[in-house]
Amino acid sequence: MILLLQAAPLLLLLGLLVSGRAGPLVAVLVALAAALPAAFVSLPAGSGFAPFLAEEAARGVFLAVQPIGVVLGGLLFHAAVEGRGDATATQAATPRAIFTATLLMGVFMESVTGFAVGAVFALAALRGMGLRGPPAAALALLSLCLIPWGGLGPGTALGAALLGLPAQAIATLTALPNAVWVLLLGPVCWRLTAAAGLVVTARERGIQMALLATMAAILVAGHWVLPFEVLGILGAGVPLLVALWLADPPRDALAWQRAVRALWPYALLTVALLGARAVPHPPAFHPYEGLPAFPVTHVAVVLLVVAGGILASRRNAGRRARDALKRAMRPAAAMLLYVLFARWMAGSGATGALASAAAGALGGLAPFAVPVLGLAAGVVTGSNVGSNAAMMPVQQALGLAAGLPPLLAPAVHNFAGAAGAGMSFAGTALVCGLLADGTRPAQIWRLLLPSMVAVIVLGWATVGLLR
Repeated sequence: MILLLQAAPLLLLLGLLVSGRAGPLVAVLVALAAALPAAFVSLPAGSGFAPFLAEEAARGVFLAVQPIGVVLGGLLFHAAVEGRGDATATQAATPRAIFTATLLMGVFMESVTGFAVGAVFALAALRGMGLRGPPAAALALLSLCLIPWGGLGPGTALGAALLGLPAQAIATLTALPNAVWVLLLGPVCWRLTAAAGLVVTARERGIQMALLATMAAILVAGHWVLPFEVLGILGAGVPLLVALWLADPPRDALAWQRAVRALWPYALLTVALLGARAVPHPPAFHPYEGLPAFPVTHVAVVLLVVAGGILASRRNAGRRARDALKRAMRPAAAMLLYVLFARWMAGSGATGALASAAAGALGGLAPFAVPVLGLAAGVVTGSNVGSNAAMMPVQQALGLAAGLPPLLAPAVHNFAGAAGAGMSFAGTALVCGLLADGTRPAQIWRLLLPSMVAVIVLGWATVGLLR
């Protein structure tokens, strides 16, 4: 009976979203109501229920403010650079343009900023090409394929800190299945491009696979010589520059001026973020032990400052800002509610109890539950930070009990949980809210099903080969 109460919120949320009977906001409100009895029966004896709810709500708001700030900053940044020689904003829809906007530019922006901003940029570019509906939403979510390194890797760093293991070592092992997954996303992108009405030729497929292979190689080899935090930026940035050069190489001084005018805001943002990352021990707001602090150099702060500075120099800055704020309202509300849901479920112990029950029922197959539980944790929490905070300690314990090497279960969870976060309830709510055309999460998940299956299979293969 207790296990059923603990599972009910997740089952209701998943059932409502997959069936299409409710939108993301209604579904999470229903799940939040069901989370109350689940949390009540999961709390240790003697714990105050009302104080727990209030404390976890406060923690949830603190955690949610950070990604909400990043999404708002990303939308303001896009409003600031829109029309400033940004080729993707007015580009015709071609297979190369779609690939560049999603698996290159979107991945690059996600690596720089994190918190699904890559999907925001990719979706804006796709809308500029005239793409709409579930194919556009699914394509935009492909940009969230390097989440362990997104925003310079806070989720990976947090998970490593919770376990007392080196983040560089976890990231190095995480890169192995993630690099293969990146390669498999090429065919997924072609399928979604076909769903949008465009055919990808064999020659174009070869070029795209070569660019993805470059990304995968940088991701795997780079951990031996560079800090893991910068490898998402390099892995996506190098093939992105190659693709932009192949698409339209500058041939004269005027072309170079256009290229500089289009790229300098992104270069400025990248330099500002890396510079902020290099500041040792910045002042930070840290009200809760065990949760990541909110430093003055946080990506949200840097993004808002840079976006505000560029926006102030643009014509119709006020209108651009108002439009961005209006677009941010629904995604912000969805993020807040999903983070609150995750905090109540994880903080009460309901999530851990469900994971332990599932692993216990599997017996000798328990190690192969790690990628499944990781994917589920990412889908539910909607972030690498949330997934690792809620489930990585449980996954490590499961792996050690099954005789796995100490780094293997955390690394596989980091990969699968991050992949799930890119296709999560919150992520699909974000793109559905931005599209505002009636697209439902179930329609997006049907298109992304091959990608989800690939995550599980790659997780199983990693466990089987390295155990």
